[in-house]
Amino acid sequence: MRKLISTGSPMESAAGYSRALVQGNWCFVSGTTGYDYQSMQMPESVEAQTRNALKTIENALTEAGFAVADVVRAQYFLTDAADSGRVFPILGEFFSDIRPAATMLVTGLIRPEMRIEIEVTALRQEETS
Repeated sequence: MRKLISTGSPMESAAGYSRALVQGNWCFVSGTTGYDYQSMQMPESVEAQTRNALKTIENALTEAGFAVADVVRAQYFLTDAADSGRVFPILGEFFSDIRPAATMLVTGLIRPEMRIEIEVTALRQEETS
């Protein structure tokens, strides 16, 4: 069964992607930036952008029927390596109990105000009895 999850962002239909896609026991969450969907603004600080991205990811996982604890892989894209020290504590708080396999890269993003993008993959935990 394939299920598409959307935030309602016009970018999703314009670029032809879903915020998240569920296929069987897997959930693939697209690269998520720090856009604040409440205020419809991009905050300046990398810390606020990181928190917003993680909130959007958590909401997509929840809508898909997954939990943050199901995340097995995370990829982080920063525009400035110097920001890593600012985001590590936030990522550590969010993922401290599950510690997924992770990669962090320094790269350009599609808009200059974007400072971080986060992508995750989750695998639904099988129930044991």
